[in-house]
Parts: sequence; C-alpha cells; structure tokens
Amino acid sequence: MSTPHITLNQINTLPHAQAVALLTGLYEHSDWIAAQALDERPFASAAALKHAMVKVLHDAGREPQLALVRAHPELAGKAMVSKSLTAESAHEQAKAGLTHCSAQEFAHIQQLNASYNAKFGFPFILAVRGPRGTGLSKQQIIQTFERRLHNHPDYELAECLRNVHRIVEIRLNDKLGYQPELGHEVWDWQEWLAQFSDAPDALTVTYLTDAHIQCARTIEMGMKACGFDDVRIDAVGNVVGIYKAAPTHGGLQAKTLMTGSHYDTVRNGGKYDGRLGIFVPMACVRELVRKGQRLPFNLEVVAFAEEEGQRYKATFLGSGALVGDFKNEWLEQKDAAGVTMRQAMKHAGLKMEDIPKLTRNAAEYLGFVEVHVEQGPVLNELDIPLGVVTSINGSVRFVGEIIGMASHAGTTPMNRRRDAATAVAELALFVEKRAAQIPNLVGTVGQLFVPNGSINVVPGRCQFSLDLRATTNALRDSLMQDVLAELKAICERRGLHYTLEETMRASAAPSNAKLQDLWQQAVQSLGVPVFHLPSGAGHDAMKLHEVMPQAMLFVRGQNAGISHNPLESTTSDDMQLAIDAFMHLLHNTSQKP
Repeated sequence: MSTPHITLNQINTLPHAQAVALLTGLYEHSDWIAAQALDERPFASAAALKHAMVKVLHDAGREPQLALVRAHPELAGKAMVSKSLTAESAHEQAKAGLTHCSAQEFAHIQQLNASYNAKFGFPFILAVRGPRGTGLSKQQIIQTFERRLHNHPDYELAECLRNVHRIVEIRLNDKLGYQPELGHEVWDWQEWLAQFSDAPDALTVTYLTDAHIQCARTIEMGMKACGFDDVRIDAVGNVVGIYKAAPTHGGLQAKTLMTGSHYDTVRNGGKYDGRLGIFVPMACVRELVRKGQRLPFNLEVVAFAEEEGQRYKATFLGSGALVGDFKNEWLEQKDAAGVTMRQAMKHAGLKMEDIPKLTRNAAEYLGFVEVHVEQGPVLNELDIPLGVVTSINGSVRFVGEIIGMASHAGTTPMNRRRDAATAVAELALFVEKRAAQIPNLVGTVGQLFVPNGSINVVPGRCQFSLDLRATTNALRDSLMQDVLAELKAICERRGLHYTLEETMRASAAPSNAKLQDLWQQAVQSLGVPVFHLPSGAGHDAMKLHEVMPQAMLFVRGQNAGISHNPLESTTSDDMQLAIDAFMHLLHNTSQKP
C-alpha cells in the first residue's frame, strides 16, 4: 500500500512537530536539518523549502556536515548486505541496480569503498537516482566513484554534500508526489539530439557536418511538433521557429521577443551547452499551444547553427548573420580536410545568396533573452539552481611565440640560458597573479608548446596563447596592457624576442536593466534566491547585444559546473525551474508596455 502524499500547505501550516514528522527520512538519520528549516515557514514553493534546508546545513559548520555524510551507508556495502539500510536508501540502491551486482562488480565496489574511506575518512555519497531521477547505471556509478577518488578532501566533502542535497530533493519530490514533467521532457530532448555526432565515441557536432545537418532537421521537426506557426532553416543553417502574437488591434504590428542558443558543440563536449537554451523556450511554446494561449508579441526561437568556431574560424556565425556580421571571406576558409565553407554550405543545401537577407531590423524587436547552463562552479558551490546574469565579459585573445636559443641542457649554465619556455611560464604566472587582483577578471595561458622539444635541450622556441576577460572593456584593456608590458619586460630581461598576434576581441555586453529585472522577478516567483553573476564565457547574446537589448539566465551545472566536457550535466528539476522562470518572463512581459 502506497504512502499518501503530503502537501506544501501541510508543511506550512501544521504544528512544528507534526510538520517535522512529515519530513522524516529526507536527510539520513538527520531530521534536525528539516526541523530547523521549518523555522523559516511559510515556504512559497518546494524549491524554497529545499534551499532553506541547504542553508541550515551550510550554517551548521564542518563537524555536523561530516556527521551527516558519515550517517550515510556505503554503496553496495555492509548495510545493504545485512539489509539494515533505511527504506529510502534501500529503494535508491535498488533502483540503481546495486542490489543485483555480479560478484566481480560487487568486489570492485567494495575495493573502491575501502580506498575512498582510507583517503577521506567518510563514505562515498552519490545521488544514484541521477539527474533525471530514474537511476544511474552501475557503470556510471563505478566511473564516478573512480573519478572522484582523485579529488582533494575538502572538495570531495563539498561534492558529497551536494549529492546529499540532490538525494533530499528527489526524496522530497516523492513525498509531495511531484515530478518535474517538463524538465524530464527537456532532459530527454537533449538525450535525443545527442545521438547525432561527428565522432562515434564522443559528442562532437561541428558546422555543417552530416551530424550537424541531422541536428538541424531534428530541431526543425521538434519545433513543428511543439506548434510553432512558422519553422524554417535559414541560409546559414539556423533553425528559426516563430510563435505568432495574438491578433492585434488598430492594425498595429506586433513586436518580437527573440530567444535561443546554439546547437553546435566543441569536440568531445557536453549535451547542454547551448542546447538547453533552445529546448526551454520550445517547451514553453508547446505549453502555450496546449492551453490555447497567445502572447501580445511574436516569440522567435533561434537554434543558432554555429557559435563555437570549431570547424572554421568563424565564431558566432549563426547569431552574427542576424546582426549583419557575416564575412564573405569566411566562405573560402578550409577545414582540416580542405573543404571550404562554401562547399559545405552547398552540400547542406543552403542558399548563400540569401545570407544578407537574414539581418534583423532591431526596431521590430523587444530584445533577446537566453537561457544557458552556467558552465562554471559558482551556482553549484552555492547550491542555488538559477542565476541572473549581469554582464557577459569582454575578451581579447592572442597567439604568440617567444624565441630564444636552443642549447644543450647539460652544458649550458643556468645564467647563460635563453630559455623560451621558462619565459612563457613566467608570463603565465604573472597573468594568474594580475588577474586574481580583481573579482571576475580572468586570464589564461591555455596553450604552451615547444616545437621540436627534447628532454635534454633548453627550449629555443615556445608558442603560447593568451585569453583575457573582464566584466568591462576598461578592465579588460587594463589587464591586457599590463600583460603585454610584462611580456616585453620578460623578453628584454632574458635576452629573447617575441611575436604576438591578436586573434579575437569582443566587447563586454552588460545586461539590459529591464530584461534583467524580468529575469529577477521570474526567479523570485519560484521562491528561490535571486543571485546575480557575470558570464565569463561568450554567448550568442553578446552578438545580439550589438543591435538590441539582451539578458541571460543561468542554470546550475552538476560536477562542479564543468562544461565543454562529457561530464557537463544538470538536473531535470533545475530545467523545470528554468522553464517555469521563462514562462513567467513571457507572461510578465505581456503585462508591460
């Protein structure tokens, strides 16, 4: 016989002891967390209750946190064998198949448990029901176990606590009888799109490959199924869906709100970068269609064909075409196989002569909004599901080379060397130190290569890259000037010379105040904290910023928010919150002139 579901109203209104009894079992042998969180009643939403419990544990300090982690059983451990697991843990481990391990799998997990406990002094905690709540496979669990064994102890404790909160989120959903249905569907859509890849063993979708074309057609089909009024693939491969406004009065032409993101990926990338910002508004349109609702403005959802610059050196090609920034010389660029962009476009059936027609008239638009996975650790570390973006950082990139003198590693005294690699290393340390002086300023030497390097030769040449980013152009330029001055000083002091080429410069894109406020109101409506942060990564929104107002919403990533990596992940619960926030933004925009 199933246990009857509880309600948020009961949690908010019952006497404290009775409300605590409803929430028993959320935190393993640690009902004190829910009990303290109830002091914050009433909760506007289940998400608000979840965050209140997160805050209680955060404020409790390290020792209670360690006690909570140690209250959890090992995965496929002694408690499972002796059948002394709590009902909640037994259900979760069974759902993940851990109760049916082979002898070899069981022995391997036991060894992992022993190694983990020996290193960290507490059991390995993983939300085995996973980001969708349906359960990770045994292979996924074992791979995560093996990977996290290499973490720093402080980081690993924090990762355990984040997984504890995810376990609690799913358990509370069960108690409330709640499922993030739209979040599940968007999660499934991203799995669906990830079947298309340039590579058989990694998600790679680069501009106008066969996999890329399949993605475009799949998104086109999905938009039509959702109920968009007009769906097309344009002259650069963007998939554009229009959900038309309600009939206007007085013959006035309705304006358009644009949204979307990109569907191409980096090589060996993740499933959510860009694509989340396509599927969230698609889900909203489908819900509007189901309810027979129209907005007082057109909603244009664009799945941009290219943002990453992986096949050709043409970053932001998809969104750039919409602001009139498509460079005809790009058509003659060749990929690694010698295929020009012109040939690739012809293969895809695109009409290159129509590219100039893609430029949008900004006067016809309310602006551009974009939902995106954060691609960083901030929201994940704070255990906050959504973030309102204040600005997209300005950036500048260089590639360079320092030239010294290659010489014998054994016979060249240290004070006689003209070592190009140590000069780049010194520059990298300066970049790290200088960028760390100001919040949200970042600098990276991401590539460092010694041509024809040998173990017993002092490096005579060293090629390197520079990536400098800041929330304003002034801060970026100040960092750049200091770094270039230091590069010159290092080379003069060491008797070296250098070459340097600027390869990219993008202006900072501060969020439009009114659109940012709409995102803030949307997040507040969900009962979760409003947190503001800049975007260190570039996005299509910064390209649209050149001609119209823009603002972004970030969604928390899992695995420390890692992105451009197969470990990139987010949960269907957080996706549901993003959909709810987007729907709130649409309705709130409808009520404002």
